[in-house]
Amino acid sequence: MKKLAALLVIALCFCSCKTQNLLVSKTETNDKQYFEYDNNYQYKIRRDDKISISVWGEDNLSVGSVYGIYNSNEVYGKWLMVDTNGTIEMPKIGTINVLGKTIPEVKEMLKTGLKKWLVNPIVDVKVLNKEIIVLGEVRNPNTVAIDKDHVSLLEMISKTGGFEFYANLKSVKILRQEGENVRVTNLDLTLGDNIVYRNIQLHPGDIVIVPSKKNKDFDKRIATIIPLTTTISAAAIIMGVL
Repeated sequence: MKKLAALLVIALCFCSCKTQNLLVSKTETNDKQYFEYDNNYQYKIRRDDKISISVWGEDNLSVGSVYGIYNSNEVYGKWLMVDTNGTIEMPKIGTINVLGKTIPEVKEMLKTGLKKWLVNPIVDVKVLNKEIIVLGEVRNPNTVAIDKDHVSLLEMISKTGGFEFYANLKSVKILRQEGENVRVTNLDLTLGDNIVYRNIQLHPGDIVIVPSKKNKDFDKRIATIIPLTTTISAAAIIMGVL
């Protein structure tokens, strides 16, 4: 009887044990937590962004102008890069801090500075490196360049050719950089009762991961925040777990 009792205790211990996921939050999270649609969202300029500036009729004041002969082209380096201090160097105006500014805010800053030389400057600003990465079980996993701020998940999936046959639509992940941390949400695209939940708004810099059905289901209790990392490194961690 003593041996039988000992075996039962050992069995119970094994049943209660669970492999600890380093990314799992100790607090239970809501499986339906997702990035809510924000109608007022505007992209804010970040360090290392590549920016073209166009001043109508003033090629000498433009860098990668969309108006004149110096067309913006990321490949050939016709752009300004936001440095580690969040600044760029603009002809005549000099150093400008653009970190965390929206495109309309930067336009107004440039217009104000250029009014010393131009009566009514017409300025256009474009961020050349806005993109969303789609990984996993889609037909063409890729980095997709985008021009607009409001992009939907299904729009991005369509740009990569759609889902593959083995795509696990119950466990699609979205990674988003927020400061030094990465926020993660898990989506079940098979739910038919809430289109807003299934077709969420993506932001430039987001990473979409579509896992495979043949792999084990990803732990839905994953922490909604992965601290002190980037979306690229967080994606590598998650892809390794899947």
